[in-house]
Amino acid sequence: KTMNQGRVMGIDFGMRHIGVALSDVLRITANGYETVNWNGVDVDKPVERIAQIVKEMDVKEIVLGKPSRTDGTESESESKAMLFAKEIEEATSIKPSMRDERYTTVIASRMLHENNIKAKKQKAIIDQVAAEIILREYLEQGRMF
Repeated sequence: KTMNQGRVMGIDFGMRHIGVALSDVLRITANGYETVNWNGVDVDKPVERIAQIVKEMDVKEIVLGKPSRTDGTESESESKAMLFAKEIEEATSIKPSMRDERYTTVIASRMLHENNIKAKKQKAIIDQVAAEIILREYLEQGRMF
């Protein structure tokens, strides 16, 4: 089985901030790339920006964090994330892989704290770091086969 080539984009979907992370072309590293801010209503702007990054950075695959509830029922943000995935697919022709991202923001926050990143700076990059965690887990899973 040949290894997939090309960049993968990781997305941490939120109602105000959407964290974006990118892998390198060989899919070895995951790095925070950008935080896309939006009003939580008009999805065109963030989708447009993501489609732009996909084009500019020649992204081949997208992995999107799905905020699942611990009890398994679908939350409002989960259905919004699914809708967002659909919009991204329409804009980029790439169908995002959905990943459970229940604890990524907590992990991201802990990582930033352990690295003594000031709270103010944390707020600006936490969504990117969460996207990075989603992406890193996805890349690691792909390497196991």
